[in-house]
Amino acid sequence: MNKTELVNAIAEKSGLSKSDSKKALDAAVEAIAEALKKNDKVALVGFGTFSVSERPERQGINPSTKETITIAAKKVAKFKAGSDLDNAIN
Repeated sequence: MNKTELVNAIAEKSGLSKSDSKKALDAAVEAIAEALKKNDKVALVGFGTFSVSERPERQGINPSTKETITIAAKKVAKFKAGSDLDNAIN
């Protein structure tokens, strides 16, 4: 499912117009992204939790030259599915 299909599904289930559904989805994604930028967790009970994890600097190998390189430390977004979502899938 892509974003357009998700917007259509939200509009159908909620009774909102497609443009209002798109605005709501964009606002939700933006709010989650802003919270993660501040290193906050976003917990949606029954759905899951978005969080930020830090990867330390590490050594890697350039596959084309076989040369050792240093991969910089960085922050990554993580998602852990909630139990209700797990149960809905299985």
